[in-house]
Amino acid sequence: MFNHIKLLFITIVYRPEHGELEPRWVQPNATSLNPMLETESIKRNPMFAYLVVLTISSTVGLQTWTTLFNNFAVDIAKLGGYHVGMIQSIREIPGFLALLAVFVIRFIPEHRLSAVSILVLGIGLAATGFFPSYAGIALTTLASSFGFHYYETTNMSLTLQYFKKHESPWVFGRLASLAAATSIGIGLLIWLMMSFISFSQVYLIVGGLIASAGLWAFTRDPSNPEALPQRKQMILRKRYWLFYFLTFMAGARRQIFIAFSVLLLVQKFNYSVQEVTILFVINNSINYFLSPIVGKSIIRFGERKVLSLEYISVIFIFTAYATTDSKLLVAIIYILDQIFFTFAIAIRTYFQKVGDPQDIAPSMAVGFTINHLAAVFLPAIGGMLWVIDYRIPFFAGAAMGVISLLAVQKIRTGQSGKL
Repeated sequence: MFNHIKLLFITIVYRPEHGELEPRWVQPNATSLNPMLETESIKRNPMFAYLVVLTISSTVGLQTWTTLFNNFAVDIAKLGGYHVGMIQSIREIPGFLALLAVFVIRFIPEHRLSAVSILVLGIGLAATGFFPSYAGIALTTLASSFGFHYYETTNMSLTLQYFKKHESPWVFGRLASLAAATSIGIGLLIWLMMSFISFSQVYLIVGGLIASAGLWAFTRDPSNPEALPQRKQMILRKRYWLFYFLTFMAGARRQIFIAFSVLLLVQKFNYSVQEVTILFVINNSINYFLSPIVGKSIIRFGERKVLSLEYISVIFIFTAYATTDSKLLVAIIYILDQIFFTFAIAIRTYFQKVGDPQDIAPSMAVGFTINHLAAVFLPAIGGMLWVIDYRIPFFAGAAMGVISLLAVQKIRTGQSGKL
């Protein structure tokens, strides 16, 4: 019916020379009318495509290692529980050493370190099948883990450096969404491949594809010459204490989930491998759609409100873990538990708003190390408490949720915006 419609707004202008108010029609800018326009602008940033490819590659590597490790270690390498546990501990070493990335970027640009990390991840994974022994798996796991952890460190840093404060939450959410979809896809692909080919061939094919992505990244330069240079030394500042504390608490909460949630499902509620796998697929399917919404919610409502919602939920979730006797309810709790991990995006974007822009790279590296500190002692202490009463680790997690909820009330960014 209409060829086009022009949307207009009224602005009231005071004209002192006439001593009166004058209504004036003005046309709003395109950005205010079309929120997708800014999203499209983000996607045109070369760094976005660069991080998308490498994030997908990193997720493929992590999911492949997680899916195949136990069966390969036990069935092919004939390792026992002690050696499997030791390799799991070795896998965490690069997480503690993530702060060393600050010194590496003295010699190579940060985006190049991302490419090197994915290349190392791919090579380590591809080689795993050729070394079915304790020493061989330990070394290839260490290499793969360095690649994964150092990429995750640079991924956080580059996202905060190359995207504006009102853009980075959406970018983090979008990358998390793609990672969730990738986890489902590679899980199905591995299931199909294992029906036709051997462990070593699966490792070689998947690792080769990841290494190819790393080599591809060497052919790209998404950096901006005008970007603010980063400080290339380890930095600990008193004014960042809240970021450090929330990062540590997030790591502690994750360790309780990793160590005890699935154990509860299996030991108390007798969940089978198939049932746990179904929950895994449901979790990632929900996160594919939900993660971008979480990013937009951070933009719309701010970090304090989003993190408050997370920790209120954590209190409920861990209390329910400890008290429920319902197999269905514990499954719902497990799904909610994983969903709220995405909310931790707000801890990083909080730093972007309050930190010195030149401190982003060293602070993300230090933060990644702090996040892994809980892995040193929590599983062991929690395991001893589990023997006394399985509910104690979960009540402790609920108490951590209360402390974190109180802490996030101190967040003051003075920033808000809409995508």
